[in-house]
Amino acid sequence: MAGECSPGGDGRGIDQSGDPVIQAALLPTVGMDIRSCQVMIDKLRGRYVRRRRLAGLAVIPLIIGAGGLVGLPPAMAAAPGAGRALAVAPSVNQAAAGTELYVSKDRCRSGATGSEQAPFCTVSAAAALVQPGWTVLVAPGNYQETVTITRSGTQEAPITFRALAVAGTARVGWGMDAGSTFNLLGVHDVVIADFALDSLSSAPVVTVDKSERITLDGNGIYSSSASLGLRITNESRDVTVTRQYFRLSAGAAMAVEAGSLNTVVAGNQGYARSGLTVTDAPNTVVTGNTWVSRCRLGIDVTGTSSGASIRNNIVATNDVLNLGACKVPAEAPAIAVDGSSTMRTVVDHNLLDPSSGGPLYVWGGTAYTARDAFAAATGQGVHDLVGDPRFDLAGINKLRGWLALLPDSPAIDSADGSAPGAIATDILRNPYTDDPAVSNSGTGSGYRDRGGWERQGPVENGQPQIRRVVGGGSTDTLATGATTRVWPTESNQGAYGFRFSDQTNAIITQLPQAEHRFRRAGMSCAHYYLSPNGFRDVSLGIGYGAETCTVVGTQYTAVTPKRVLDTRAAIGVTSRSALASFSEVPLSIPEIDGVPAADISAVVLNVTVTEPTANGFLKVYEDFYQVPETSSVNFVARETVPNLVTAPMRDGLLWFRNESGGSVHVIADVQGYYSADGSGFRPLSPTRVLDTRTGTARPMAPNGDLRLDLSGRLPADATAVILNVTVTQPTTAGVLTLYPDGTAVPVASNLNFVTGQTIPNLVTVPVVGGKVALRNASSGTTHVIADLAGYFGSAASGATQSYVPYATRIADSRSGTGLIGRTAGPIEKQGVANVRAPYYTTQSIYSCMPSCPTPTAMVANLTVTAPTTAGVLTAYPYLEARPAASNVNFVAGETASNLAVVKTGEATVSLYNNSSGSTQVIVDQAGYFIGAAS
Repeated sequence: MAGECSPGGDGRGIDQSGDPVIQAALLPTVGMDIRSCQVMIDKLRGRYVRRRRLAGLAVIPLIIGAGGLVGLPPAMAAAPGAGRALAVAPSVNQAAAGTELYVSKDRCRSGATGSEQAPFCTVSAAAALVQPGWTVLVAPGNYQETVTITRSGTQEAPITFRALAVAGTARVGWGMDAGSTFNLLGVHDVVIADFALDSLSSAPVVTVDKSERITLDGNGIYSSSASLGLRITNESRDVTVTRQYFRLSAGAAMAVEAGSLNTVVAGNQGYARSGLTVTDAPNTVVTGNTWVSRCRLGIDVTGTSSGASIRNNIVATNDVLNLGACKVPAEAPAIAVDGSSTMRTVVDHNLLDPSSGGPLYVWGGTAYTARDAFAAATGQGVHDLVGDPRFDLAGINKLRGWLALLPDSPAIDSADGSAPGAIATDILRNPYTDDPAVSNSGTGSGYRDRGGWERQGPVENGQPQIRRVVGGGSTDTLATGATTRVWPTESNQGAYGFRFSDQTNAIITQLPQAEHRFRRAGMSCAHYYLSPNGFRDVSLGIGYGAETCTVVGTQYTAVTPKRVLDTRAAIGVTSRSALASFSEVPLSIPEIDGVPAADISAVVLNVTVTEPTANGFLKVYEDFYQVPETSSVNFVARETVPNLVTAPMRDGLLWFRNESGGSVHVIADVQGYYSADGSGFRPLSPTRVLDTRTGTARPMAPNGDLRLDLSGRLPADATAVILNVTVTQPTTAGVLTLYPDGTAVPVASNLNFVTGQTIPNLVTVPVVGGKVALRNASSGTTHVIADLAGYFGSAASGATQSYVPYATRIADSRSGTGLIGRTAGPIEKQGVANVRAPYYTTQSIYSCMPSCPTPTAMVANLTVTAPTTAGVLTAYPYLEARPAASNVNFVAGETASNLAVVKTGEATVSLYNNSSGSTQVIVDQAGYFIGAAS
C-alpha cells in the first residue's frame, strides 16, 4: 500500500539489526512517492534528507537479458509497440549460485539464498543444499541445532563445512539434548573443520557411521554429559581425524570401532574421562596426539585391530588438574594392546607420564611398569620416554583449547619425523620448529616435538603485500604476508588469516598467502593476520594484523543496445512524466545478461535528453546521498542532446538528476558494462577512420546504411571499438545508430541531430569481423565523421587494460583548477592545456603495496562553455603529436559536452582549442584504464 517502504523500490532499507544498508531489492511500493520512503528511512537513520520533489516517479526493476528488456511485476507500462513480455523474478529461496554457501546467526534474514550478503541462519539449511565441491562457511555464533549430513562429495570435489574462526567461534549444538551434534551416516568425501561442537546429550558429540573419506580437522569437541566425543563405527573407511581438541567431563575422547578401516588419528589432544579406544578396527594410525585421562585408559587397542601404529604420542592418565597417583592404578594404563591386536602393531617414540601409578603398557594381557622391560620383552617402545610431560595448562578449558608444553618438557625436539600419519603442522597449525636451546634427538628434521603441540619461537613482522596476478583475470589478486620465524622451521605453514575488503568474513590459510578475485574495480585491500594459537582464542589477541591495498580494474562486455529508460514511454519508470526541475529519478538494473549488479562496476549508457524547457545539464550517478559535482549531459532549451555516459553502479541503482530550471525527458540505452569478466582494452592515439566529406565519399543517404570496415586496423578477435562519431551538415532532423555489422538495427540511438547541426558523441559499439554498421534514420542526407580511440579484445591482441571508476571533476579553467601551469581563465585560440588524471593512491592511512597502477587512458566528460567563436576541442596523449581528430564541436556562446576516452602520456592528457577564439573548459573524469599486472 502507499506510504510503506516494501520490497519493490528505491534500494534503501533497514536490515534486521537496524543498521542502514543499501539493498537494490528493497524498493518503495509502486505508486508511493520515493522521497517519502527515503525520508522515513532517514528518520530511522537519524539523518535529514535534502528536500526535493521526485516528480512522483516510481522505479521499475529491469533485467537486461539476451531476449531484450524484461520488466518485473508490478510494472505494467512498456514502450509503445515494443512487444516486450513481463516475467516473474526468480524465487529468492533458490540456492545461491557458485561454490560457497554462507551461514550467519547474526546476519541472516528471511528469504536467504546462502550468499555472503544473504546467509542462512542454520548449518542444516546449507547442508540440505550443498553440492560436491562446495564449501559451507559458518560465521561465529551459537547455533542451537544438530546437523545430519546426507549429501556426499567426490574424491576430487569433497563437500566442506568450515567455521570462519578468525573473529570468534562457531559453536554448533549449543544447548541441544537431541543426539549427535554432527551425524554423518552413509556419506563420503566430507570435511568438517574449525567448529566448537557442543552437546547436552549422552550420545557421541560426533558420529561417523558407515561413511568413507571423512575428514575432521581443527574442531573443539566439548561436553559435560556425552558418553563419547567422536564415534567412528560400522565399517567406516579412510576417516582422518586431525587437530581436534576433546574436552569431556563424563565420557571418552573418541572410539574407532566395528570394522572401521584405515583410520588416521593425528595431531589431536584430549582431556577426557578416558582417551582413545580402538576396537575391531584394523590399520588404525595414532600419531602425534596428546591424551590426558582421569585415571582411565589412555590408548586402548582391542579386538581385531591388528596393524595399529602408535607413535609420537604423549599419554598421561593421572588427571593433570588433580595430579598424584590414581586410587585404582590398574585402571589407568597409558597404552594397552590386547593379544588379538598385537600383530603388525608398532609402539614407539611416545612420552608416557608414570605419575598415575598405572602400568605404562599392557601388551597381550601383560602389564609393564618400566619402558626397558617392555622393550626387552616385545621389541616395542625402544624410543619411548617416561617422565613428566611438563604441561602448560593455560588453554585447557577453552572450547577449542590446547595443551602446551613448558620449555623443559622432554617431548621437545625428540619425535620421529617419519612416523606414519604425521601431519605438517601441530594442533594450532604452527610448523615444526627447532628450539635452539634443546638438543635434537628425533628423526627426520630431528626437532619435531612429541604430542599434538609444537613449541614456537619469536616471529618478526614485515610489510604484507597484495598484488594483481600476472596473467590472471583483471580482478585476480594474491595477498602475501610478511612474517619471519626466527627459529628454523620445517615449513612456512601456520594459521594465517586474510580478510579482503569486499568480504564480510575472513578466511584462514595454512600458507601466508591467499588468492582472491574481487567482484568490483577500485581500491582493493586485504587485512592480514598471523595467529599464534590457530585462531582458537581471539581473546589472546592476534599475533599480527596489517592492511595493504592495490587497485584492480574491470573488463568490458558489449551488449546489443537496449533501451532501459524513456520517461516519454514509461520505460524504467511508471509514468510518462518529464523529469521536473532539480529533481531525480532512480533506475534499477538488477542484472545484465545474467550478470548480477553486485558484479558490475560500471555501466555504459547512451543518454539522451529531449524536450528540455530550459538550459541545464543532467547528472548520472550511483548514490542518492552523494550527488557529484560532475555533469553528464549538457543541454539548451528545446534541443535534443545525446552523450555517452560511463557510470559506476551501486546495487543495481542509478540516479538521473535534472539540474535545470525546467523539465526534461530522459532516454537511456545500455551499450555494455564493466565486470571481472569480459574484454580488455587497448587505447590508441586518436585516428580518423571515416569522413564522408573527403575523397570520393558521399553523405549518407536518407534512411541509408553505411558499413565501416576497421578490420585492417583491429586484431581479428576485437569485440568492440570506441569511436568519436560526429554528424555534420544534416539536411533534416534524424537519428544516427551504430550497431554490429550483420545484425538487426536496434531500438536505440547514438546521435540525435537537427537540420544543419554539427554534433559529436562517443560510441562504444560491438564489431563483427572488424566491421560496424551505421544507420541514418532521417529523411535527409548527412555527413558522418568517426575517430577511433581504442578497441576491446583479448590479452593476446594487446587489449590488456582494465577500467577503474573514479568520478570527479578534475579541471575547470574558470577557477584555474586542474590545468597544469595555468591560472584561472579560458584557453586561448589555438591554445593547449594539460590535465593530469587523478587515480587511487591511498585509502585512509593504507597505501598500495606495491605502488598503485597509474592511468594509461582517461575516461572523461569534456565540456566547453562560453566559447567566443565556433571551433573544435581535441584531446590527445600528452607529449604526442596533435592528431587530426576531434572530441567536442562547439559554436559561439553555447555550452557543449562529449565523453572522451583518451590515451594518456605520463598519466596526462592535452586539450587543444582549435578555434579562432577563446573558451572555458571543464573536465569531469568518470574513470581511467590501467595496464595489466607485471
